[in-house]
Amino acid sequence: MQRALYGPDGFFVRERPARHFRTSVHASPLYAKAVAGLLLRVDAALGRPDVLDFTDMGAGGGELAAAVLAALPAEAGARVRVHAVERAPRPPGLDPRVRWTARLPRGLRGLLFANEWLDNVPLDVAALSPAGRLHYVEVHAATGAERLGAPLSEQDAAWVARWWPLSGPDARAEIGASRDLAWAQAVAALDAGVAVAVDYAHTGAARPPEGTLTGYRGGRQVAPVPDGGCDLTAHVAVDALPGTVRTQRAALHALGVNGARPPLALASTDPAGYVRGLAAASAAAELTARGGLGDFAWLATPVTPTCAALLPPGP
Repeated sequence: MQRALYGPDGFFVRERPARHFRTSVHASPLYAKAVAGLLLRVDAALGRPDVLDFTDMGAGGGELAAAVLAALPAEAGARVRVHAVERAPRPPGLDPRVRWTARLPRGLRGLLFANEWLDNVPLDVAALSPAGRLHYVEVHAATGAERLGAPLSEQDAAWVARWWPLSGPDARAEIGASRDLAWAQAVAALDAGVAVAVDYAHTGAARPPEGTLTGYRGGRQVAPVPDGGCDLTAHVAVDALPGTVRTQRAALHALGVNGARPPLALASTDPAGYVRGLAAASAAAELTARGGLGDFAWLATPVTPTCAALLPPGP
């Protein structure tokens, strides 16, 4: 999975995610405006430092980084440093104020935002042998054919026992220890502020028995063959990560994205404004819809105590 996604000819090294799947970033400019609003809340909680960092983890084509920068008021925009962390080359035409880097900077003060990044952090899969022992699932890089490999390491077996215990011949666990480590390293890059991860997720009360690992290519779901030709993604065991979790619906509502339709009277006094309001309401409804984007998990891990309550908990 590591080689297929991030190797020399890996999927995310040579492909732009927007060509293959659509995220909240691509759904509406309202999403970037909401993230910019969260950044301003972090700024206030930190006492408006001389330098404010916004870090976009897994930046893709830099769409979120550029849109957040554009949405900031002039005073904050003059103090902000925007870091787009991505393995692929810098896209042409990106705002020159966006710093493009393959390595996560250190000593950050502000908001680190990871939109659909953790689901692409490579992981191992575990399954039970006929004897009831935990083994790694090995997969052929070209065909996707699977077989049981070596027994799990003590560390991975402990993670499965704690977070995803298995029972039954077809059950499998997606071992989230690599995501736990990746998130810990991301949070450690902050000297002050908060790290937020937004992703497909599940908790111990509702682990999918056969896992979630799948592939995407050209807007279609495909078999997760690790040949470098498709995205490989698995939902995040978010309860194994430190922080507070709420749904995207609750988070965006707290940031002012609520999908409320404009008053009908506006149609006669400001028809163009009414149409814009309807469009915004439709976009907000998609971003917060139950059964869709609104069910994504927002994990907030604060580094600074004053950043702990920037988003109230909610369903």
